[in-house]
Amino acid sequence: MQIKLASLVFLIAISANAWADENLYAQNYKAQNTSNLVSLEANPDTKIYVSNHKDEDNISMLEKGYDMMGSSGFEAGNVPAELALQHGRAIKADTVLVYTKHGSAKTAASRISAIKESAKKNGGEADPNDLQDEPTKYKYFASYWAKLPTPLLGVHIIKLIPKTVDEDVKKATVANNGLKVLAVIKDSPADKAGLVRGDVLHKVGAIALNKAEDLSPAVRQLQGQTVPIEYERDGAKAITTVKINQR
Repeated sequence: MQIKLASLVFLIAISANAWADENLYAQNYKAQNTSNLVSLEANPDTKIYVSNHKDEDNISMLEKGYDMMGSSGFEAGNVPAELALQHGRAIKADTVLVYTKHGSAKTAASRISAIKESAKKNGGEADPNDLQDEPTKYKYFASYWAKLPTPLLGVHIIKLIPKTVDEDVKKATVANNGLKVLAVIKDSPADKAGLVRGDVLHKVGAIALNKAEDLSPAVRQLQGQTVPIEYERDGAKAITTVKINQR
């Protein structure tokens, strides 16, 4: 009995090591943040959550003051979520969000149709290979997040891209100046100033915001000051006042 138990423990250890060596979450990881973002904690207590609302989760994480470090995406058989957590710990993430759904395996209806088609070609006899169950495949996706330092302003933005329209066969470019707010960090200066997702920022203080790279240096230059922000909401221009944090 002792020998069998020892063998079982040995096999479990071998299996765990094999999973670790073949960590598909690590192998398929792609960094998104260019500033080598990691947790503010030296040894973060990485948390993992399983969800199925990726877009909503992304906005929620941004609003809570996190930024995405990177993500993993792949299709495979049964892969435990524990491996996503292992990789999250290895790259010093605070939070890992995991999503799983059925992959590209044939549906029951498509398999029946394929079997009927095969039987037709073989004089009414189905190919035994067509009757065998296909291995189940899943699509996996994991995003890795780190908590940001206290923000100076507290908005995540995207640059509005000019769009080209055709009118009377003439091409015209419609200018979309400003930076669109993708998310506002809760309890940040921007949140307290009343800015919301969807607003378009045009100016902070006297500094015009024409490209995404304009915002960070402007906010750093104005930190500690109370300044006006010119923005647009639902097509109407407005001004609010914000007290920018200082580090």
